[in-house]
Formats: sequence, structure tokens, C-alpha cells
Amino acid sequence: MAQHLVDRNPTVPVDQLISTLVPPPTFSSVGFDTYIPDPNEPSQKAAVKAAEEFAAKVRKIRAGGKRGFFGRKAQQVSGAGLYLDGGFGVGKTHLLASIYHAVDEPKAFSTFVELTHVVGALGFTRALEQLSNHSLLAIDEFELDDPGDTMLVSRLLTELSARGVSIAATSNTLPGQLGEGRFAAQDFMREIKKLGAIFEAVRVDGPDYRHRDLPPAPDPLPQDALEAAAEKDPHATIDSFDALLKFFGTLHPSKYGALIDGVSTVLLTGVHPVEDQAVALRVVVFADRLYDAGIPVVVSGAKLDQIFSDEMMQGGYRKKYLRATSRLLALSRQASVA
Repeated sequence: MAQHLVDRNPTVPVDQLISTLVPPPTFSSVGFDTYIPDPNEPSQKAAVKAAEEFAAKVRKIRAGGKRGFFGRKAQQVSGAGLYLDGGFGVGKTHLLASIYHAVDEPKAFSTFVELTHVVGALGFTRALEQLSNHSLLAIDEFELDDPGDTMLVSRLLTELSARGVSIAATSNTLPGQLGEGRFAAQDFMREIKKLGAIFEAVRVDGPDYRHRDLPPAPDPLPQDALEAAAEKDPHATIDSFDALLKFFGTLHPSKYGALIDGVSTVLLTGVHPVEDQAVALRVVVFADRLYDAGIPVVVSGAKLDQIFSDEMMQGGYRKKYLRATSRLLALSRQASVA
């Protein structure tokens, strides 16, 4: 019998949230030596060197904060900060995960959205306490979509850094430019400036590797082909696109990863452009979790590069929608349903 995502009820115990903050399966075993710089993009080779040096600095800070002779704790040293800025598909996440793998436990790796969800679930004080003994907090896809998240994360990172926790982050916008075109409140801009002071920014240039020499978005398949594929594969799920979007409205985004645990392929019928911004942002989070898990996506209806309207692509969340589209297309090319 075909399986449906909308029939699932994933749960993530609150006391286990920090322990779940690890690199996605796609990046579970990467390293600096497995990153292949584009010979036409010298910034990539320079970024590898900067990431390696940062990891060494994190290890040094960690060693300096341990108890020495007679149980005396060394003088507290602030954590280091590295910010990898660049376009889509240039290997920033690969480098971030490589840093994570190169430093000592305890450490954490999450997307910005995951981090805000975890802090919201645990509460600020508890999250700070649990992360304060970490050598590194790695944050992928650093984005500031509202003033509340900005101030929350700014305060968290500032306090963690003061306690010796190093911060590494990736995004598609330089720290001093985060939030441009969205909110202009003085408090918001002040918080962004404070965040920018934590990081040393390193640029990573190059074309999106997911699109290099690849054909355009695959054509959608007939719905009966998806239904047949769902019957053949007991680990595949098939859902109406509209039913799944409605279901997302009832499920906290922090559970999207658990929602697709054990799924081999996600099949979506009746895909169409999304009109509501809030719904579109949920699709972005879902696309990120699918990409993290490397789960192929096959659809009927509209092509996956048509989910976000031209108007949305020109708005304040443009970079989110572009990233989600890039990732969904990459996943659609992995599928083998015929």
C-alpha cells in the first residue's frame, strides 16, 4: 500500500534537540581534501585554506580553555568567527561540514532555521547552557527574515562567542548586508552590525555546480506513473501537493526532517505555483530537508522550477526561493521513476 507523508506524525523529544544538530547525510563524511576547487575560481582554493586555518584556530581555542595544572582553568578566550559568503552551489556547505568534522566534540551543525526552532523549543537560557560547552557552532544558510530572529540569534552568538564557542556560518549575503530590503528599523540594523563584527568574511565564487552542463528541469510525469511507482517502492511516499501544503500548516518546521526519515523517494501529484508567501517559505524549509537527506523528488503537474512565482522571485525572499529551486531540480534529476 502506498505511503503518504500527511499520514505521519513525527516527534522530536525536546531534550534531544541539540544532539540532532549534525551535518546532513550528504555531508557526513566530507573533508577539506574532498572539496575540489574550480581551477577557474581562485577564491575557492583560498576558501579551503581559510577554512582549514579556522579549524586549527578553533582547536587551539578549545585547548586553551581546558583545565591545566592543579585544576586551574585557563583564561577564557573568545571564540573565533568565519563567514563563508557566495552564490548557490559553490561548496560552502561542504566547507562548513569539513570544519565541523575537523574540530573536537562537543560541536553542533544546523541551518539557521533549525537553530531558531531549537532555541524556540528549548528556551534561550537552556539553549545557551547546552551550547556553551561546544567548541563550534556551525550555521548553514544564515538568514535573517524578521527582527525577532535577528535579535535572538545575535544575542545567542554574542554570548556563545564570549564563552569561547567559535562560530562558522555560510550564507549568500555578507554579514553587514543581511536584512537589506526587508526591515529598516534601527534596532534591526544595529543587531545586524553586531553580528557582522563576529565574523571574518571569506568570499567563495563560482557557478552553481548543480547546474553545470545539466539539462533544464525534468518534465513532470503522468499521475498514474507516480501512483505505480509508489506501489512498487514500499519506502516511497506519494501525496497531493495541495494536501501536503495544508499539512505543513499543522506541523512545526523543526519536524520536517523527522517527517522524511526512511523515505526513499517523494512523489508529488498536482504540483502548481504557490501563491501564498507563508506557504512558499514552508516549501523552502521542506526542500532544504529533502536536499539534506538526498531524497529524490518526482512530480506531476507543473515543473519544479515553476513553484515560486516571478513576483516572489523578485521579493525579499528571492535568495531563499532560488536556493530551494536549485535544490529541488538537483533532487528531481536523481529520480529514476520512468
